[in-house]
Amino acid sequence: MRIPATDLEVFPLALGGNVFGWTVDEREAFEVLDAFAAAGGNLVDTSDVYWKFKPGNVGGESERIIGAWMRSRGTRERMIVSTKVGAFDGMRGGLTREKVHRYVDDSLGRLGVDRIDLLWAHTDDLDTPMEETLAAFDEVVRAGKARALGASRHQPHRFEAALEIAAREGFARYVAMQPLYSLMERGHELDLLPLAERSGVAVFPFYTLASGFLTGKYRPGAEVDSVRADGPVERARNPTAYLDARGLATLAALDGIAAAHDTSVAAVALAWLRAQPTVAAPIASARTVAQLEGLLPAAEIALSAAEVERLAAVSHEEDPPLTLGVEV
Repeated sequence: MRIPATDLEVFPLALGGNVFGWTVDEREAFEVLDAFAAAGGNLVDTSDVYWKFKPGNVGGESERIIGAWMRSRGTRERMIVSTKVGAFDGMRGGLTREKVHRYVDDSLGRLGVDRIDLLWAHTDDLDTPMEETLAAFDEVVRAGKARALGASRHQPHRFEAALEIAAREGFARYVAMQPLYSLMERGHELDLLPLAERSGVAVFPFYTLASGFLTGKYRPGAEVDSVRADGPVERARNPTAYLDARGLATLAALDGIAAAHDTSVAAVALAWLRAQPTVAAPIASARTVAQLEGLLPAAEIALSAAEVERLAAVSHEEDPPLTLGVEV
């Protein structure tokens, strides 16, 4: 899919770079990146905070690994360099003009490039006037340091306000958004996704596999070797939180459809997202080449209308959209 108002053509699956420098070292990351590129993949989603939260790390480890891989393989020209800035301070002052420029320059240095293809505001900054933030991003674009802009974790009224300000002031506008969206988290179908469709904005969902629940490996009584298995009880960050009637019914439907397509449960869950209006590419992480191989079929699977509706019906939820802080 081509990102609106750009010449960026995105492979139907984006690779999450949040595991690089956390549970995946540079050698392992290179193997995953090689396999992703060999399959036609061209966008790796990263951030200046990945993986700041591991003891001994400072942040930017993922960017350094991706930059080193592009230099080693000579792949810069075929990759869409996509990174996020502004989350070092959480939602307090992370997107001031001074910090936007500093963080962008730092990311460029770690990635070893002179331009970021898709630059994201990682979180909304409620303490800085939006006009200041958008003016800073516009300056970055005009300076040739970024080609296109997106916003992650913005509430609908804030994202819409950003579009209005950009139009009024003549700033470069956000052309993409990153919401939390999966079969298990569908609240944004009521707000952000209709806004994206009305505004011609591409959607790159994150937590698309519900922290691993939609891979099918979390079942009643199953023991899973994963850093997320003993995570917080909070929905979307702990896959075992979905082990309820709705979650099990969703897995059962995925099992049947995956068998019909001779593919993985995870690939079907991602293919369902691809079938939704405005979704350019769901973001999913892989720690190994074997895990990646279970995701890649999502780029090609064409679910029938009946299959899409079946999954939508069984996974229907009544809860409101979740609001999360900085992604960890």
